[in-house]
Amino acid sequence: MVLLEPPPGRQVFRLDFEPASDDIDENGHVNNVVYLRWAQDMGVAHWRSLTPGEEQARWAWVALRHEIDYRRPLLPDEVGHGRTWVAEAAQGPRFDRFIRIDAADGAMCAQVTTTWVLIEQATGRPKRVPPWMMEMFA
Repeated sequence: MVLLEPPPGRQVFRLDFEPASDDIDENGHVNNVVYLRWAQDMGVAHWRSLTPGEEQARWAWVALRHEIDYRRPLLPDEVGHGRTWVAEAAQGPRFDRFIRIDAADGAMCAQVTTTWVLIEQATGRPKRVPPWMMEMFA
């Protein structure tokens, strides 16, 4: 497994996660599906942190695909440190996002490669990612 790292100069959005008691599974660590929720939360938070409200009302993102690698369990009293960045270019309406969640010791707990599709809210149809969005995330 190749560990995901943002390319030099790429904008990186950060978000920390403190596991709730419901996030811990019968094995005593953060359940695998929680990482997927955190990955989605990071993507949404990144979008909202950069995008003006009127553009958020005009556009939406829907997940097309998620691929998750798990490496080290995150334990109940640990904080997950998330980082996310996007691909250098969109492919029509598709946009790849990369997410890595590490423990405080820097060890990778999970990493996600996810593909999102841009949807125009008024029509509910996919639309090509405009250049201003690419620049905003770069």
